[in-house]
Amino acid sequence: QVLVVESGGGSVQPGGSLRLSCLTSGFPFEYYSIAWFRQAPGKEREGVSCINWSGSNTKYADSVKGRFAISRDNAKSTVYLQMNSLKPEDAAVYYCAPGGAAAKWGCRGRTSDSNAMNYWGKGTLVSVSE
Repeated sequence: QVLVVESGGGSVQPGGSLRLSCLTSGFPFEYYSIAWFRQAPGKEREGVSCINWSGSNTKYADSVKGRFAISRDNAKSTVYLQMNSLKPEDAAVYYCAPGGAAAKWGCRGRTSDSNAMNYWGKGTLVSVSE
């Protein structure tokens, strides 16, 4: 059974920081690229960041460059998103997406299966307000 579980969301003031975690199991994590997406109320889901299977390549949306940092711990099958200098426009539900969605967004997995399979978590809510 595949599990993708996000955590670390919460409510912060502008300028604050949060660290999101994505704990996974049930698939060969070390072969998969992982992406973070977000969706704000009334808006379409958008890509935020991704990391390839080896951790050697990362990508960021222009809106978060220099503020967010993605990393992975293969021993823990976990991906992190460090979010600094948060802005009200960063408020959204953040989703972790191993596999195909990450590959399409620009971070490739190691195998054809890892680029084809699509897994999603249920999301974690980030609120940024005074």
